[in-house]
Amino acid sequence: MRWIYQPFPPGEVDALSRGASVSPVLAELLLRAGLADAARAAKFLHPALSELSDPFLVHNVVAAADRLRAAIAGREDIVVLGDYDVDGVSSTALLVSILRRFGLHPRFIVPRRMEDGYGLSRSAIDRALEQGKPSLFVALDCGTNSHDEIGYLRAQGIDVIVVDHHRSKEEVVGQAILINPHVHNNGDDGAWRDLCTVGLVFKLAHGLLKQLRAENHPTAFEIKLRDSLDLVALGTVADLVPLHGENRILARQGLRILQTTRRPGLQALMQVAGVRPENEIMPVDVSFRLGPRINASGRLDDASLSVELMLSDDADFCNETAQRLNELNRERQDIERQITEEAERLVEGKYAADPGIVLYGESWHPGVVGIVAGRVSRKYNRPCIVLGNEGEQAKGSGRSVDGVSLVEVLGTCCEHLLSWGGHPMAIGVSLAQCHIDDFRARFVESIRNHTGGGLNGPTLDIATWITPREIGERLMGDICALHPFGQGNSEPVFGIRRVTLQQRPDIFRGQHFRFNFDDGTGRRLFGVAWKMADNIPPVGVPIDMAVEIAWNYYNDRKLLQLELIDWRESE
Repeated sequence: MRWIYQPFPPGEVDALSRGASVSPVLAELLLRAGLADAARAAKFLHPALSELSDPFLVHNVVAAADRLRAAIAGREDIVVLGDYDVDGVSSTALLVSILRRFGLHPRFIVPRRMEDGYGLSRSAIDRALEQGKPSLFVALDCGTNSHDEIGYLRAQGIDVIVVDHHRSKEEVVGQAILINPHVHNNGDDGAWRDLCTVGLVFKLAHGLLKQLRAENHPTAFEIKLRDSLDLVALGTVADLVPLHGENRILARQGLRILQTTRRPGLQALMQVAGVRPENEIMPVDVSFRLGPRINASGRLDDASLSVELMLSDDADFCNETAQRLNELNRERQDIERQITEEAERLVEGKYAADPGIVLYGESWHPGVVGIVAGRVSRKYNRPCIVLGNEGEQAKGSGRSVDGVSLVEVLGTCCEHLLSWGGHPMAIGVSLAQCHIDDFRARFVESIRNHTGGGLNGPTLDIATWITPREIGERLMGDICALHPFGQGNSEPVFGIRRVTLQQRPDIFRGQHFRFNFDDGTGRRLFGVAWKMADNIPPVGVPIDMAVEIAWNYYNDRKLLQLELIDWRESE
């Protein structure tokens, strides 16, 4: 792995350090984030809800809020359909809970992956209409490209609102009120541009409350929208949207609300997931503990189970459901592990030279192939699509690498696809099994054209170089000021020169190792290296380390821990 470090002129670092009253290390990290102005840096370090923009600046929020306000006044029947991932689940729970506060009883439905497929499908709609036709149908985290399905609803006299953040592949849907900043891009650089669906539902709810408060609706004054930020944080972090602009505000504040959430369902889920509210809840807790368990129901069972968990006040139901999600997650992990091993053997046996990877397994479960695609893509540093078997079709998901937009790539090689959509870094696809080889050939060709002939080898960006003596409380304060980390706000990787290990690292669980070294003052620093047991640094030889640094909570103790990302022998 090639390390890249691009230093800033010392004068720039010093100027921002003095202007923003921050340490030189934090000043360099802020510069690397593109925040050279002291005022902008201050807003970034202290994201406040008061900085959120007027919700009515988002296209169609006024129209959608008007329609919901009319539904509340007329006590109309509403159906809410949300996608089966964390963003869809949290969006559905947020909107349904708000509408319930106004005395409505909206029905909600989540597509069943194996029966309905992805998004606003005809079968999911028909299932939703079995209990009668509503006057209003709201689609969340899907529907931007569902022209026929929206037409089907409108032909039955049903009004449609779509709140989504997926890219459009054709003309804008004309028969629905569509809230989607990626479709209605007026050329401005709105701080809400990259909101995921639950963030957009939050803006819609904010707009609705503003309208109703202007009418002196008593319930509107009772609702504290801030209490819904736990759901917003879940969807925002799990959906890997860029954590800047309003996403940063919502995620930062939402994680704090999540820490003290009063939802029995989230409390029960945190309990089974090993997330301790008394410790600071971090994005990693959502990405690797809460999110996978919420997703597990949609991957292997029925995602409506997760929505019920978010909405329920019944402690017994919540505890039982959280345990069920935990069991499904274990099952998902076992399936995923087996498919990943088979996928890696396929890559190394047949597709090692392909700049883009398309894999298919007859027995692979379509519900977990997206996770496998992410693992394969990271390991081989190439865009990857993994497909599972579903009748005569192959369905699956793709994950990309920096610099390669799968939306752009598939736009040039989609002739064999029955359906596709998603984000530049993650997409879903379906096609007839007989066309897999043809699609693979076109995908490889499109990746080659997109990248100019090939992808660069993996690189590691060093945020700044530090000495072991600088690793302590003040540095941790600087790092914590940058939270939350995620897409668009990467956790900084620090370089440390000429570290000498005096003891051989301790291997545990066969894959990982622990290490420690002296900082030069007699103080010992401790670290861990995940899945690096086959790459242990030498003892007694000066090495350079690339590390991330975080607090580790263990046995009611708060410990500073280094996480080794890579090492090399010192020059």
